[in-house]
Amino acid sequence: MDINLDNLTIQKAHDHLESGDFKVSDLVNEYLKVIKEKNPKINAFLEIFDDINKQVKIAERMFENGEATILTGIPFAIKDNILIKGHIASASSKILANHRAVYDSFVIEKLKKHGVIFLGRTNMDEFAMGSSTETSGFGVTRNPFDLERVPGGSSGGSAAAVASNMALVSIGTETCGSIRQPSSFCGLVGIKPTYGAVSRSGIIAMGSSLDQVGAMAKHLEDVEIVFKAINGYDSKDSTSISEELRKGVVKSPLKKKIGVPKEFLTAGGIDERVLKNFNENCEKLKKAGYELVDVSLPSIKYSLAVYYIIMPAEVSSNLARFDGIRYGASDKEADNLFEVYSKTRGKNFGKEARRRILLGTYILSHGYYDAYYNTAVKVRKMIKDELLKMYENVDAFITPTVPFLPFKLGERLNDPVSMYLCDIFSAPANLADLCSISIPSGKTEEGLPFGLQITAPFLREDMLFSISKDFENNI
Repeated sequence: MDINLDNLTIQKAHDHLESGDFKVSDLVNEYLKVIKEKNPKINAFLEIFDDINKQVKIAERMFENGEATILTGIPFAIKDNILIKGHIASASSKILANHRAVYDSFVIEKLKKHGVIFLGRTNMDEFAMGSSTETSGFGVTRNPFDLERVPGGSSGGSAAAVASNMALVSIGTETCGSIRQPSSFCGLVGIKPTYGAVSRSGIIAMGSSLDQVGAMAKHLEDVEIVFKAINGYDSKDSTSISEELRKGVVKSPLKKKIGVPKEFLTAGGIDERVLKNFNENCEKLKKAGYELVDVSLPSIKYSLAVYYIIMPAEVSSNLARFDGIRYGASDKEADNLFEVYSKTRGKNFGKEARRRILLGTYILSHGYYDAYYNTAVKVRKMIKDELLKMYENVDAFITPTVPFLPFKLGERLNDPVSMYLCDIFSAPANLADLCSISIPSGKTEEGLPFGLQITAPFLREDMLFSISKDFENNI
């Protein structure tokens, strides 16, 4: 039978595989054909794995033996900062260009048990530092809706792969919007789970108190299936949420009330078309039976500033290990230890990585640590407390995912502050350890996607999926 990749979901694919309409090899080959056709222009994949046939045999054996799950044989794209044993994981940086993982990340371990197919590793902003996938050491990724525009970042390759039918689902990571923003720019559903809900073990770190792993797909039900598969406690991750704490969370029923931070939304800087789409989305939620409540969050306006102090500080610490001795590339022309450090890092880190390392080192330096870092940590606590208080009265709060539409390649690359504004609506969820989702909410006349962002309380991903389903039913 012909396989229609445009409308395929995990459930539909599983049903066809189960009934024998087509084999895992047939499904995988359809995606490989699209990759061969489209990837040279889009550059979503950096590498297609050479062990796909071996993976396919394992998956087909699981179907033959009655061991298959709903994810068995499903083709996945994996972001280049997620370790898969035996494969390169470079975080799209030249400093790790030949770094081959010696163990599986927790997420990969979980998915391997289901017999999924890892097609390859996808392009990203170097070490996840960026909002456009233009800072990669291996070329830019293009938006499938318009090849002259960015797909978002840092998980731009993962988003572009799914949006262009090169994979059914993908796994990305985000420190601040790096799943939700490219999902919005590429017309996908993308979830940023509660911090600690999904283990960070085996993920190349950027900002350890902020990083989280999540799923991206065309369909809400697919993201929910994958989230449930990768969610869980991991003893190897000290920040992983314990089973005891997970069980202790009271899952109160929906109040059918959603907060709208109008002060935040009327402060300026939002594209008029994005704001118009957001207001239309509010009306759709009202039709779905939700009451929209104006919420006051005085500290939320500081979220972006706080993020861009805490994140570079953690980057400076995490990337210190890439020094030409312990990990990655090493400059062979160095005459002494200092030159090993300086030449290796100077040649192999890109401009944005160097910028954030320098900024973070300055923030943590003597005389500035208290003024910047400690102050940012205190304000982060204020933001978190305000959001927790807000959730006493509402189920979730909503904003546009990004304040503007997908921009053209090169348009913001040389203006870091303009680029950083991509994260203005994303930052609160990351700073407060909350779960958040971006769902498609329409398109412009020229076909560029809009996204609606829903942010729910700690470990209330179930609430995100429930509200999102109600919204989809009223589009």
